[in-house]
Amino acid sequence: MSIPLSNWTLETIHAALPAIEQELARTAAERDKAGGHAAEQKELLRQHGLLLLVVPKEYGGIGASWSETFAIVRRIARVDSAMAHLLAFQTLQLSGVISYGSDQQRTLYLGETVALNHWWGNSANPADPRLIATEQDGGLVLQGIKGFCSGTLGSHRLLTTAIHQPSGKLLIAVLPTAREGISIHDDWDPIGQRQTDSTSVSYEQVRLEWSEVLHRPDGVSTPFLTMRGVVAQLILVNLYLGMAEGAFEQARDYTLNQGRPWFASGVQRAADDPYVIHRYAEMHLKLRAARALTEEAGVEVDQAWRIGRDLSAEQRGRAALAVAEAKILSHRAALSVGEDVFDVCGARATKADLGLDRFWRNARTHTLHDPIDYKLRDVGRYALEHLLPEPTLYS
Repeated sequence: MSIPLSNWTLETIHAALPAIEQELARTAAERDKAGGHAAEQKELLRQHGLLLLVVPKEYGGIGASWSETFAIVRRIARVDSAMAHLLAFQTLQLSGVISYGSDQQRTLYLGETVALNHWWGNSANPADPRLIATEQDGGLVLQGIKGFCSGTLGSHRLLTTAIHQPSGKLLIAVLPTAREGISIHDDWDPIGQRQTDSTSVSYEQVRLEWSEVLHRPDGVSTPFLTMRGVVAQLILVNLYLGMAEGAFEQARDYTLNQGRPWFASGVQRAADDPYVIHRYAEMHLKLRAARALTEEAGVEVDQAWRIGRDLSAEQRGRAALAVAEAKILSHRAALSVGEDVFDVCGARATKADLGLDRFWRNARTHTLHDPIDYKLRDVGRYALEHLLPEPTLYS
């Protein structure tokens, strides 16, 4: 049973998490095969207050830190990375309102989010410049399309970015998903992350008021305003690590309870096979290293976020560097562990009803979000010349 809205706290959410994880895990493999919109599972998260994790307490939210929030995201990613993805991207859209919004906009949009306890959709893909905002009749008109718009289906609000004409600069805005001229297309058919509703969204002469614009094309950027990109990368870090941890735990359970030793091993249990033990040691160390850097990166981002508008470029850069380091290791762990589990579990573990393949497929799909080579470039530049990452929408 869900808890009344006014009584949600971080403690009540943690108390409910085991049951939430169990319910998601019960159908995760089956839903992963089917794809489509997971309305029931999204409602489960909504009913337990998870949509309000990062909304500050002064607006009626939970007021969780990024470390606290993404620890929860990671737990959910172990059993259902698509639902973890949707929850994480909910927090990302709210971060845009918190960092870019005026006092009036924060009061309106965050207060409404708490009152309605609603989902946000992501239509802010910065790598997709096809959505154009043209000035008209004292406001703006949006025309074009955005791709990879996670969580748009079933959302109440959209955070979007568009190219302003004639300046050619980016603006960030909030719109109701149901506004006339907005169409969500059922065109998400990947090999993994099949229930993230990462569809395309088209805008056909959609009216946008200047009061709905969080960041104007003539707005001045600051180190703090560029932190949204760092938060987005920390989301990926925790999703990847959660996928790797989930794959490891499911393989471990299989090895201990269903695994068969190879005939030449001379042992009675798969868990006593020295080569299986060796593989688990390797996976364990990959996870340990990734987990340590992930937790360190969370602390850095929390500290930077608390500083707020007084954040310096160097402080911002150190947070971005910590996230880049963690992302490299979590990226590698998700792909490596997702593959290695089959070596320790054997041929019978490829049975479709087990769904072990979903961990690698989901990781492979999501780790293509942005090239890991550019994170290695940022880390390499720091290692060689102590140059901190330059702010971009992806670093």
